[in-house]
Amino acid sequence: MNRIKVLFLCTHNSARSQMAEGLLRHFYGGKYEVFSAGSSPTQVHPLAIKVMAEIGIDISNQTSKS
Repeated sequence: MNRIKVLFLCTHNSARSQMAEGLLRHFYGGKYEVFSAGSSPTQVHPLAIKVMAEIGIDISNQTSKS
């Protein structure tokens, strides 16, 4: 079965798109192939990692991508 590909795109790929990627992968990773990217990538914001950890989702290994 082919999984649907989803791309979350934002400017820096540091928080919102990283969080969206983590959420979709956590809840529906078997149905979707999930990616995030930014037009001017920087680094994943430490507070985004912290907030996601508070709800049991680890995005600490994710990196900002173009």
